Amino acid sequence: QVQLVESGGGLVQAGGSLRLSCAASGSLLSITTMAWYRQAPGKQREWVATISDGGTRNHADSVKGRFFISRDNTKKTVYLQMNSLKAEDTAVYYCNAHRWDSPTDDWGQGTQVTVSS
Repeated sequence: QVQLVESGGGLVQAGGSLRLSCAASGSLLSITTMAWYRQAPGKQREWVATISDGGTRNHADSVKGRFFISRDNTKKTVYLQMNSLKAEDTAVYYCNAHRWDSPTDDWGQGTQVTVSS
């Protein structure tokens, strides 16, 4: 099992920036990919970005060019740099880890990001 703890959320004005962090602990060697998802009020959870253990990154079209996912394997942390934030980016952001030896993914508790227009 992997434990994930997000931090870095908060209130920011439109056009501003935030950096989210996700600290991982536990069965780290079995992790293949880590990702960020978000869920806005009244909406389904949606995928934001993924980074593989090899460093391959993918971002959702809605955030491409504004958000950037990275990982620090030494610190066992994944980051989401969010720039040019918009009101529609307001959501609870969740960290996700996929392991090759588990049928289910691990999730963090989420961190709230609120963008005021």
